[in-house]
Amino acid sequence: MIFPKPHADLKPNTADYERLPLVKPTGFREYDARWLFGKELNLMGAQALGLGLGTLLGELGKPREIVVAHDYRSYSASIKLAMTSGLLATGCTVHDLGLAVTPMAYYAQFALDVPAVAMVTASHNDNGWTGVKMGAEAPLTFGLDEIGRLKEIVLDATFDPQPGGDLHIVPEFGERYIADLIEGRELKRAIRVVCACGNGTAAAFAPEALRRLGADVVELDCELDHSFPRYNPNPEDMEMLHALGAAVTEHGADVGLGFDGDGDRCGIVDNEGKEIFADKVGVMIARDLSARHKDAVFVADVKSTGLFMTDPILIDQGARTEYWMTGHSHMKRRVAEIGALAGFEKSGHYFFNAPLGRGYDDGLVSALAVLEMLDHNPDRTMADLKRALPRTWSSPTMSPFCPDEIKYEVVARAVAHFSKVHSGGGTLAGQAVRDVITVNGIRVVLEDGTWGLVRASSNKPELVVVVESPTSEAAMRAIFAEIDGFLGQQPEVGEYNQKI
Repeated sequence: MIFPKPHADLKPNTADYERLPLVKPTGFREYDARWLFGKELNLMGAQALGLGLGTLLGELGKPREIVVAHDYRSYSASIKLAMTSGLLATGCTVHDLGLAVTPMAYYAQFALDVPAVAMVTASHNDNGWTGVKMGAEAPLTFGLDEIGRLKEIVLDATFDPQPGGDLHIVPEFGERYIADLIEGRELKRAIRVVCACGNGTAAAFAPEALRRLGADVVELDCELDHSFPRYNPNPEDMEMLHALGAAVTEHGADVGLGFDGDGDRCGIVDNEGKEIFADKVGVMIARDLSARHKDAVFVADVKSTGLFMTDPILIDQGARTEYWMTGHSHMKRRVAEIGALAGFEKSGHYFFNAPLGRGYDDGLVSALAVLEMLDHNPDRTMADLKRALPRTWSSPTMSPFCPDEIKYEVVARAVAHFSKVHSGGGTLAGQAVRDVITVNGIRVVLEDGTWGLVRASSNKPELVVVVESPTSEAAMRAIFAEIDGFLGQQPEVGEYNQKI
């Protein structure tokens, strides 16, 4: 088979655009793939991706058998079908779930005994974006090595076509997924929940699952609409959280649950209508789990609160936490490697091993963990559980624009700059630098525990900035001023999505 090499740039409405594959190289990220559909990837490019993925499965020594599915966007089914044609051309047996949330595709690897998965989704990205989350060994997804090799195969068009491709349509798999979620689980009391889906894919599954668990569900933006008319389905976005908070207070709900575009994350609003950042929710869940599981081990990403290390309740209950690289593939792999009970990302990706989950990120499993925590504390509200945490002052995840082609270089400059301050005994924000953590960008920890993080976003042309202080808002703002001042001197860094 002769298949042309993909081009990095093709002009739409031309003959070349219709007869040549378009695949922008920067779409291959640290642990999945993301492109602007039409501008950075065309349907022939998606076909090339399928050819590359089928070839890679052969190189990895895996059976050429794979689950595919797509999220609810106007173009996702087309991209999935183009990718599927490439998979079939490499001899893959393809199990097509149709419309699905990402964790449903992960679950299918277990339920159908299929080694590989390719979920067409742009997750929480704005309309216009597409992407694929891939793996070949449940519950893990591809990391740098696999994505890097896939990029080489696709861009060089070094495909391995094979006969025998076979397509299996899997009907009504959503029912099987929901039944598995709620098996052996039932709330002891009727907890009123506002379920917000931002008109994204989770709307087709989350309200039903929560009702069958025994929750009293109030739906918010649960009509499927790929134009996302109110806000982007992103539980880190304050617009979504504020809408969810207003609905919680209006309906007198016990908790608000906000799901992202592909259903693998869940944001939380308490009974008073106030958002709780996902890392703090993680500490609350870790408290609940470690009370019932002796010597529990957790993993938290580098963006997460320092309370995982310093919370006296976790310490008293013998819990231990390790900080690790941000990113669902990195976190899944680390949780599996050290046998952690759970892993928590500030973005809201949670990874529960048995008995709660199978190691992959699922927003509904996260929601069930929150509801079970409330069930275990019938005399305390979500706000009570939040107030029981030691107080910290923390920022949302802030994302200044930085082009994909240069963002890692900018982060390398930040690592060099702040590491030099540390090694030279200098100060930041009027304090000595106690430690720097460089497992993923740089997390600068000051003498009083105040810290700030700079890293590159793995799926968008942005940097990621997070700051927190256990002592005061002033200390939090002071470390942000240091980081913002440095980034303001980098000409490639643009406007923030939001600032403290």
